Amino acid sequence: MTVLNATQRFSSRVDNYIRYRPGYPAEILALLKRECALKKESVIADIGSGTGLLSRMFLENGNVVYGVEPNSEMRKAGERLLASYSQFHSIAGTAESTTLPVRRVDFVTAAQAAHWFDRKKARAEFIRILKPGGWLVLVWNERCIDTPFLRDYEQLLLTYATDYEQVRHEHTTASIDDFFSPSPFDSCAFENGQCFDYSALQGRLLSSSYTPQSGDARYAPMLRELRLIFDRHNQDGRVSFEYKTRVYYGRLS
Repeated sequence: MTVLNATQRFSSRVDNYIRYRPGYPAEILALLKRECALKKESVIADIGSGTGLLSRMFLENGNVVYGVEPNSEMRKAGERLLASYSQFHSIAGTAESTTLPVRRVDFVTAAQAAHWFDRKKARAEFIRILKPGGWLVLVWNERCIDTPFLRDYEQLLLTYATDYEQVRHEHTTASIDDFFSPSPFDSCAFENGQCFDYSALQGRLLSSSYTPQSGDARYAPMLRELRLIFDRHNQDGRVSFEYKTRVYYGRLS
């Protein structure tokens, strides 16, 4: 699997993604209300909406949300999980071509997704669909590596993953101004985390697009190493993932 087929690389990982990926802190809503005048009446385009983890937060706030997702399996999962929200509209589109009308939305958001975008084309599309004075909000859960367990987990990825070094989102966040420039932007970070038993830890690993799947020669050795790491570090049968949820926000012009 390569960086180039980003649209399809999660197709076989949807179940694990639904069950084991982290959500986003409620503090994001408070931040956007305070700094960006987010209201219940605000219309959201959630780009790369996937299974709806960020979309749900806005729907629970009372917003109309257009979930734009290019991967059909992820999009269908989002439609199923958000079926009870009448204000959710599922869109088969991409960051570079959302299919939304001109000046339709107040906020463009992307959670754990913008590192897959063509930045120049996506920025132009976001400007097209945003109302004047509209906001772009980019969110990532950045996994920490400051505990012995998390350092060992990071080394496992570096050893066994297919293209982890090429696709890790830190490459995008290091040049985040590409999405906003020449517009100014601000950022904020929140604590986030998950706790796993071994089965859930394995599911979390396999939800990542860069991990080998069954049939790959690296798959079994990777899981053996994961088990050793878990046995070495678990406390009462559980290990903890710690994240910094980073939020970048600004008006586009």
